[in-house]
Amino acid sequence: MIAIVDYRAGNLRSVSQALAKLGYAARITSDPQQVLQAEAIILPGVGAGADAMESLRALGLVPALRRAIEQGRPFFGICLGLQVLFDETEEGEGSSCLGIVPGKVRRLPSGLKVPHMGWNQVHQKKAHPLFQGVPDQANFYFVHSYYPDPEDRSLVAGETDYGVTFGSVIIRDNLVATQFHPEKSGDLGLQLYDNFFKHHGVRRA
Repeated sequence: MIAIVDYRAGNLRSVSQALAKLGYAARITSDPQQVLQAEAIILPGVGAGADAMESLRALGLVPALRRAIEQGRPFFGICLGLQVLFDETEEGEGSSCLGIVPGKVRRLPSGLKVPHMGWNQVHQKKAHPLFQGVPDQANFYFVHSYYPDPEDRSLVAGETDYGVTFGSVIIRDNLVATQFHPEKSGDLGLQLYDNFFKHHGVRRA
């Protein structure tokens, strides 16, 4: 079973429907034990980082997520689900996050239309099974006002330009996270999900 983590940050049904279209069994859950028992974990999300962290703490999901990633469980973070993996975010008055990926989430530069909403290219910085069958410079769907700035730039597997060049795909061992929404990005977005699960040996239902 694939756990889609529900921490009151929305976008759950579209992720669930994308996985169902690919033939994978997934369950939307807020239960830390179900997260720990899952074969793979997806952390989706839209909204504000501070609010998301408050919900994760209230639901008891913070230690479960940290432990699952430490244990090597396949983990896919999406948009806000990427940003909360970092040490802290500039959003609002600033907030500490999960501290799984060292670095900071920064606001997009002034003078741009924010949020960055719509299709934009992802430049693949390294070869990885996640990109199997996905062309370099392919377009994916973004909706965000902040971007990840990891301390270790070697974690950046894909980059996107929007006033600043930022890491739109972060990969570290079992962990993959995208600033864009694969579930809203058509066939290539579905391809990313399928590649991720195949790479980690997760079988269709």
